Amino acid sequence: MSEETKEPLEETPVTAETAETEQEKTPENQEPEKKAKKKEKKEKGITFTREQVEKMELAAKQLESVKDQFTRLTAEYDNYRKRTTKEKDGIYQDAKGDTIKTFLAVYDNLERAAAAEGGEDDPHKKGLEMIFHQFKELLAKEGVKEIEAKGKEFDPELMDAVMHIEDESLGENVVAQVFQAGFELNGKVLRHAIVQVAN
Repeated sequence: MSEETKEPLEETPVTAETAETEQEKTPENQEPEKKAKKKEKKEKGITFTREQVEKMELAAKQLESVKDQFTRLTAEYDNYRKRTTKEKDGIYQDAKGDTIKTFLAVYDNLERAAAAEGGEDDPHKKGLEMIFHQFKELLAKEGVKEIEAKGKEFDPELMDAVMHIEDESLGENVVAQVFQAGFELNGKVLRHAIVQVAN
């Protein structure tokens, strides 16, 4: 074969895809890309009119005002909730105290009956002592505490003095005898102890 008959080198066929990639490489086609980037940069540094700025400032003030109102309302509600809880608890404790007061007369009668004379083997007295002991336990479970008075210094906040005696064996203003037991419920006096005070 001669040199003339040699086939020329194969050229790659031009398709739509290769044409687009070729065009992307040319400087003319890179210009729209640059323009889009410049446009994005301009949009980032947006300028506002005076009217728009005033509207934004007004909106910010209104938002701050609403936030302040919300904070105040939240605090007021929290205070209201705490106050009502405390009031409910107070009402419950008062009602509980009033109910227990009505049973203190039963306590007095059981105490007198258990202290009445009778033999150690008397089943009636034993039964009364057991009931009285059970009643005291029940009061203790409810938070009721007997005021300790005998041998203690007289305290007008907890005791009522109905008698006075002179007794050298006791100190001044000391309770010599308790006529009726006093009781407290969670630190609040339900009934004052009725006592006799010495010296």
